[in-house]
Amino acid sequence: MLRSILGVVAGYLALVFFMFVVFTLLYLALGVDGAYKPGSYEVSGLWLGLSIIVGFAAATVGGVVAVLASGKQQAAIGLVGAVLVLGALGAMGVAQQNREGPPPAREADVSIADAMQNSRQPLWVAILNPFIGAVGVMTGAQLVARRQRPTPHD
Repeated sequence: MLRSILGVVAGYLALVFFMFVVFTLLYLALGVDGAYKPGSYEVSGLWLGLSIIVGFAAATVGGVVAVLASGKQQAAIGLVGAVLVLGALGAMGVAQQNREGPPPAREADVSIADAMQNSRQPLWVAILNPFIGAVGVMTGAQLVARRQRPTPHD
């Protein structure tokens, strides 16, 4: 049981670390104008598309790490639960943020910290993200399972 819990925690930390690194690099590569719509903190279509891909990849990494760290496929189920619960809480936060009104107008030069604080994503993306994450985690778990299956010898 303890190994499964540690697997879930390790998988979640790997997922978060992957997302932090990749999103930071994407922001630096795309710049403010690539990440946001003009004069706004509303994320661009390009950023939305990339965020879906990055979210799936991060969740896949998390699933791999959870199973490898615990030695059990069940850790992936625990990580899926965590991703769904935390994702639902995140979606509620986005809904609340969107109800509070629009963010301030975006300046030409925005720090990563300001961008993270003021970014606005559509609610549908926040609702979709946990499900993308759940599929990604299970994909990662299946990748490990395939590698661990014995191959028949001729």
